[in-house]
Amino acid sequence: MDVLEQFPRGLVYVALGVIVMAIARVAQDLTTPYKIQEQLNHKDNVALALSISGYYLGVIIVFLGALYQPFAIVIDDSLGFTASYWQDVGLVFVYSVVGILVLNVARIVVDRLVLYDFSTVDEIVTDQNAGTGAVEFAVYVAVGLVIAGSISGEGGGPETAAAFLVMGLATLIIYTLLYEWTTTFNIHEQIEKDNVAVGVALAGNLIAIGIVVFKAVFGEFVGWTESIIAFLVYAIIGFVLLYAIRYLVDLVLFPHVKLADELAVDRNLGAAFIEGAALISVSLILFFAI
Repeated sequence: MDVLEQFPRGLVYVALGVIVMAIARVAQDLTTPYKIQEQLNHKDNVALALSISGYYLGVIIVFLGALYQPFAIVIDDSLGFTASYWQDVGLVFVYSVVGILVLNVARIVVDRLVLYDFSTVDEIVTDQNAGTGAVEFAVYVAVGLVIAGSISGEGGGPETAAAFLVMGLATLIIYTLLYEWTTTFNIHEQIEKDNVAVGVALAGNLIAIGIVVFKAVFGEFVGWTESIIAFLVYAIIGFVLLYAIRYLVDLVLFPHVKLADELAVDRNLGAAFIEGAALISVSLILFFAI
């Protein structure tokens, strides 16, 4: 089947992605205690815009995870708009809707365990804290990656997807706690004081570990023992590499100052972006190299 013949089938999934995003918007409207459009259109709330941008990215990441299944539509190019094709479209839609529900619930859980010292709603809506918005952005993307990895690939079933989803979310939380313990400043205190640089740095770390966890849970399920061991190996390697990169960024890119001082004292947003970019780059290398 050539490209022109594949194109109409691909457009169906493009349309399905738009529908999924519309459902995601309704789901978010129903689960938020404030009026999103009022905050965006009348109050120009950048913090909320950051959070919602991450939400939609997370939704599409989940959608792509649902799309990456061993369905006949992906494997057999000889199929057209058959009953099997539409069955696969329906399965992608169901996976995506369930993923949206899980994303909203998991984000609340992770949010409360990551930024547990204050109310993220107050910081984003009342204070319009862009640092908190950046962290929310990253939480949505990271959780979306974990969900996508859990539901993609061959083998297993709902029970394996749920198990690796829980392990993946636990890994995000544990890494965040380790990140906080290895910094010389109080992350929550800095973010609550509207330190956007610290929020962006934490966001970069969350996305980086999200990619690592995606790698750990992604792929074919071949058995509990082997899959769990592989998960733990990827997670441990990821923890070590990301910590090492943070140290190298401080040593090589900021040789005459401390990165912690640049973030907490000078509120250097550029330093935060550099740290985040370095960590995400290494996590991507880990994903494709191993």
